[in-house]
Formats: sequence, C-alpha cells, structure tokens
Amino acid sequence: MDAQGRGRADDIDPADQWVLNPNTGEYELRLNASRAQSSVPGQRRAADRGSREAVRNRSTAPGRRAPEAPGREVPPQRRRRTAPEEPLPGRRGRRPAKKKSKAKKAVMWTGGTMAFVLVAAGTAGYLYLKHLENNVTTTDVGDAGKDGFSKDEAFNILVIGTDKRTGAGNEGYGDKGSVGHADTTILLHVSKDRTNATALSIPRDLIVDIPDCPTIQEDGSEKVIPGLQDVRFNRSLGESGRNAGCTMRTVKEATGIQPDHFMMADFNAVKTLTTAVDGVTVCVEHAVDDKESKLKLPAGESKVEGEKALAFLRTRHSFGNQGDLDRIKVQQQFLGSLMRKMSSGDTLTNPSKLLSLAEAATKALTVDTGIGKVSTLKDVALELKKVPTKNITFLTVPVRDNPTEKVKATVVVDESSAPQVFQMIKSDTSFTEVKKKEAKEKAAVAARLKGEKADPSQVRVQVLNGGAPGGSAQAQLTYLQTEAGVTKSENAGNAGTTQARTTLEYAPDQADQARRLADIMGLSGSAMKPGKSVTNSQGLPTMTLTLGEDFKGAGVKLNSSSAATPNVEKSTADKAQCAS
Repeated sequence: MDAQGRGRADDIDPADQWVLNPNTGEYELRLNASRAQSSVPGQRRAADRGSREAVRNRSTAPGRRAPEAPGREVPPQRRRRTAPEEPLPGRRGRRPAKKKSKAKKAVMWTGGTMAFVLVAAGTAGYLYLKHLENNVTTTDVGDAGKDGFSKDEAFNILVIGTDKRTGAGNEGYGDKGSVGHADTTILLHVSKDRTNATALSIPRDLIVDIPDCPTIQEDGSEKVIPGLQDVRFNRSLGESGRNAGCTMRTVKEATGIQPDHFMMADFNAVKTLTTAVDGVTVCVEHAVDDKESKLKLPAGESKVEGEKALAFLRTRHSFGNQGDLDRIKVQQQFLGSLMRKMSSGDTLTNPSKLLSLAEAATKALTVDTGIGKVSTLKDVALELKKVPTKNITFLTVPVRDNPTEKVKATVVVDESSAPQVFQMIKSDTSFTEVKKKEAKEKAAVAARLKGEKADPSQVRVQVLNGGAPGGSAQAQLTYLQTEAGVTKSENAGNAGTTQARTTLEYAPDQADQARRLADIMGLSGSAMKPGKSVTNSQGLPTMTLTLGEDFKGAGVKLNSSSAATPNVEKSTADKAQCAS
C-alpha cells in the first residue's frame, strides 16, 4: 500500500496516520504533513514523487516548519524516539529507527484498521439509510396529522390498504381503473406505557360523513375538496383527489379519535413483505378453492407469500357469509401471524431477512411527512416491538345493518357499543388484561383508598373541565353540593389542557378528603394524584378535581358497570386462529 510505504520512509508507523480531524469529527488517513495531498483520493502527482526527498529535507531544516496540506489543519505527526548517531561529514544525519515489538505493531495496525472499518461502516450505514429513505414515498397531510413522532406518548397510526392496481402482475386485481380507495383500513393505537395496543378495523362499507378536506397540491398550493354525507368510508381516499389526510379526517369525524400518522400500502406491499419474511403461516378450517381470487389451500395450516398471500387477503367468497366483515376477520388473523413472524428470533437475528424486510417495507410504504425519515420509521418500529403480541387486540368498529336499505349492502355505527370502544381507545385503556398494569393498579388502590374518609361536608374541592363535554364541571358541582353533601366545592372553569382520564390532586394532609371524594366519584387509585393543594376563593387549601374525557356525567361513578369492556368480538395477536 502506498500510504504504508510513505509512512515507513518517513519513519512513521502507518497506524499513527489515522487521526481525528477536529473540523469534521471523523478519522482521516493523514499522509506526510510536508506533502500536499492530491485533490482526488488515491491519485499521485509526478512532481510530488520526483521531489519527495527535496521536500523532506526542506521541511526538516533548522528553523523551518513543515508546510501543512492546503485547505486543512492537520496536527503534527509523531516521530519515533531513536538513539543518537554520528552524522556523516557534510550532511545532517538520520537516526536509525528503534525496532518495535511485533506485538505492539500488531496493536497499532489493528487500531488503524479498526478506525478505517468503523469509518467505512459508518459511511456505508449512513448511505444505506439515505437509500432506504429515498425508497419511501411521503404525503403532506397538513394539520390532519402531527409534525413529528414522540417516543414518550401514546400514538395512533392509520394503516391503509388501497385497491390501486399498481405494480407488475396486479392488472387483474381490484376495480378496473381504481384511483385507490381505502379498501382495508386499521387504526392502530399503541399505549403510552407500551404494554398494549389496539388494532381497530374500519369496514370499507361503513356509512360515514366525509368532511371538507384541504389537500396540498404538487405545486404547493392548497385545494379544499368538498365533503360528502352518508357515503361509504372507502370513498374518503382517491376519489376527487382525496389523499390519506382526507381519510384521517374522516376517521376523526366518525370515531372522535385523532390519527397522528398514516401508513399506506398497495397490493405490491403484501407480496413483497410476505416474501421478505419467507412467508406467513395461515390456517383455514376447510379447504379453499376460490375462483374469484384464485386461492387454493388445503384444510389446516399453510404458508403463503407473494401472490398467494395477496389472494388470501382478497378472498371473501370462501369465508363466513361472503361479506366484507368476515374478510376483515381473516385479515386480522393474517396480520397477527405476520406480527408473530416479524418479531420471531428467526427474523430479528437474520441480517439477510432484516435487510430484505427494510427494502420491501420502505419501497411498499407511503407515509406522512411527520414520519417520512427512515430514522423516525425505525423509532416507530422499535416502539411497536415493545408491545407483547398477547396484548395486541384486534377488533372491528361495532356496526349494524344500514336500516335505510332493503338489500343489505352497507353498515352503520352501532351506537349501543361503539362509543365505549372509541372512548377506551381515546383514554388509552387496554382491551386485554395486562398483569403488570393490574398489579400496579391494585397496589395504588390499596395505598391510596385504604384509610379513614372525611365527612362530605369537610371536603374542599375545585372542579375543572379537562376534556368532558361542555357544562360538565357545573353539572358535577351541582350534584356534589345538592346530592353528595360536598358543600365546600366550587367551579374553577376549564383546565389549561385536555386529558383522557379524570384525576384528583391533593396534598398529603387531605388524604381523608380525597378518599371520600374518590368514593363518591368512583375514582380508582391511579386517578388519585398525591401532590399539592391550591387555594380556593376563600383563601383555604383545596383539592383539584379535573374531569377528563372519560367523565360519564354528573353523579355517574367512573367505576360503574358501564365502564366494563364492551361485549364486542375481538382477538389477540399471539394466538393463531383458523379462518372459517
């Protein structure tokens, strides 16, 4: 190696030539400081080669400093310590190098080589991340979503599967000429503590109101697409130029739940992702031979990938009553199996599979600009990985047949059970039993609710509205004063922020008052927040009751039977199920 030869000629160990450039913060290969480096890496100049000795002699003459390479600051090189030698007549003598031990040379060379490997790997890793980032397609949805992603908060991602027939081999699928409707839509809620997640499927034939949708055009201008009333949910995407932001707004309108981000995939995504993980295991109770989707499967378990995986997800005439609601159940079972496969050791410890998965995922996805960077997508994936598959619940928006139709083709929200499902998601409440969370809750209840309770007439509290319907603070105050005997209470207006759950903050010496109010309100131990008191209008210390989005109405206890998990059909990602 040329650098090695020059280093030895100058009596400098080549490993010492890897130095940290203070201007860039990276290691660089430093050649002889007396010689200007070529502007092209690896290129030698004939003039440099021909005058090397002359340059060296000038640079080492008494009273002169070696010139630095142009355009960069390089620290002076270290010289070996040598024994003195008698100079030859008429010239300045060179000192013979003291031999280093082979072991020390090995250490030095290893250090230099490792520095090179680290720099090379870091550069390659950065370039590969940029390559992956270029794979991802992004859509600016404006204020329909969030600007960034927080690893410390609960988050909602709207997963959209379109019926657009882009990609080789997809000409025979979907509606001919489809602009890409919201064919499959799942709202994925991940809890703040990462102990659980809920995947809520939204039927494409659900009748909804699509709100007016501001969309950002290619030239940067904004166009408002007029909304629609009483139409199928799948029309919230594609039609009239509606983008994923319109679908996000429609979800908010229909459920009250705000999606933070979206991820959208087409038919190709199913094929490439399932191939990247070497297939997904599915199960059917009866053999399938579907002429519409071309799916053929024996009874029991099978592994599907590529075209067969897409056919499995598109099949509906072979399951249940051949409708979209039964196809949703099959899709949920498939996603559960895919999650198990992606989180298995076989995938996570296989570099080849991980790279294939990264390539497939980034090429297949369209996401909002808030999570459009690969580093952000990596953060999202790592947060999702924290959730145990046994605590990932799949369920569908509770619906009933559209009463205005004679031939049942569409569905509407079931108002008897859907609002509670939506509220549980909004309040970050798990649909599964999380043992760790339950144990913590029980300990909190035991510590905070156990003990003497003050007489209601001695309870001093101010009531704030922190997310409940308008007028709730006054309504609850009236109930406390006239029905519960809490006469020393007052309305403090609206809280500064909105919160999902009702809380009661109190000072340690108000614990007996807090226990009484918790009993009246049906508050859990986790809703009680030991802290500090505030001063009421009479200048006396008082507790603070903040009504959250879970507030059910004046006089209705928060732990009443209506707070139980709604009776809806659901499944979890850890259990394999057979489609029937």
